[in-house]
Amino acid sequence: MADPTPPAAPAPPTAPKGVRGVKNFIAVASGKGGVGKSTVAANLAVALAEGGAAVGLLDADIYGPSVPLMFGVPPSEKPRVNDDRDIVPLVRYGVKVLSMGFLVDDANAVIWRGPMVSSAVRQLLGQAAWGELDYLVLDLPPGTGDIQLTLVQTVPLTGAVVVSTPQDVALADARKAVAMFRSVHVPVLGVVENMAYFTPPDLPDRRYYLFGEAGAQKLAAELDVPVLAEVPIEQATREAGDRGTPVVLKEPESAAARAFAQAAERVVAEVERRNDAAPPTQPIEILYK
Repeated sequence: MADPTPPAAPAPPTAPKGVRGVKNFIAVASGKGGVGKSTVAANLAVALAEGGAAVGLLDADIYGPSVPLMFGVPPSEKPRVNDDRDIVPLVRYGVKVLSMGFLVDDANAVIWRGPMVSSAVRQLLGQAAWGELDYLVLDLPPGTGDIQLTLVQTVPLTGAVVVSTPQDVALADARKAVAMFRSVHVPVLGVVENMAYFTPPDLPDRRYYLFGEAGAQKLAAELDVPVLAEVPIEQATREAGDRGTPVVLKEPESAAARAFAQAAERVVAEVERRNDAAPPTQPIEILYK
């Protein structure tokens, strides 16, 4: 007679050694490129650190890393390897930072297939000396592909921040990003609307909605997630990123810097609310049939 006892469910995978001291993993994602996701990730990480948190930032965009430029790291400066053979992240503006751009010559393209990219992401997470962190911000590449799946299988994502611009074509892809995270049971902490409006310096009371108005608000209402911030188009943001100092430090009184600071405050509140309401997450095992 067959044993009626069903087989035990497999234990969920555990996070790799290098990130076991990380309390919260925050993915910053977008459905498409060109919406300012890396700018949001960089300023969010620095704003969290300015608020007193221990913060790391992993540039998981293997093909197009932006963090070295945005944090002013020269090509000659490379992370060292400690006695345990772990990569030691660089520290900029109080944030521990690691990027494939630190390891590959910026004049060369990374021409890798998916498995190689996934392996690199796992190494940057698990074989790095991140130490004790309140938040590890993960700057994801655009889309819903290999790297996103590797992350949800490797670390227990606390939640995701989805970045979009107001126009319909960007919002359609942002909707797909939200759907992806929900399909793997990762909470979406909220939406950041970048390039929300433009205010001319000589007309501070005027707002021009160059890419449409309130697109992220409509998307957030449709998906029942909060709007974390509406970030305006400002020259200071572009200049700060190009010069290697995020705008929250370079121009802290600018409208964009205030919006990023607001986003950081709301992310903290959403993370606390999520952690109070649900048990700690685990890396997700994805089975293919």
